Amino acid sequence: MAPMPPTVRAAFESELDTAHRATDPATSWHALERAHILSQHWPWPHTRAHWHMLRLALRTHDRPEVRGQIIRLAVAGIGSALGRAPLGNTGRTSVGITTPMPIPADLARILADGGITVTR
Repeated sequence: MAPMPPTVRAAFESELDTAHRATDPATSWHALERAHILSQHWPWPHTRAHWHMLRLALRTHDRPEVRGQIIRLAVAGIGSALGRAPLGNTGRTSVGITTPMPIPADLARILADGGITVTR
């Protein structure tokens, strides 16, 4: 599997940084969802996105999200490696684990610029 293109990697890391620096959970979740969308094609970044989601769920004492993130953490890398990650899925427990979702236009451009097909 090819490594994450530099432009996608930079955007992914930027979203993780935004989540880490945010002072409110809503901003952190939004940034982590965006990082998740960017990461889905690569096993390790996808797993990292769910790890950060699990940490935020623990910090905010969101038990249903903690349970969901533990499950997602266990299967994220495998799903990416097999090409089974649903495009656009935000990675949250409130969304089905295999549900594809629309990709925000700015993230679609970043992925497309990195050589990733964003439509199925």
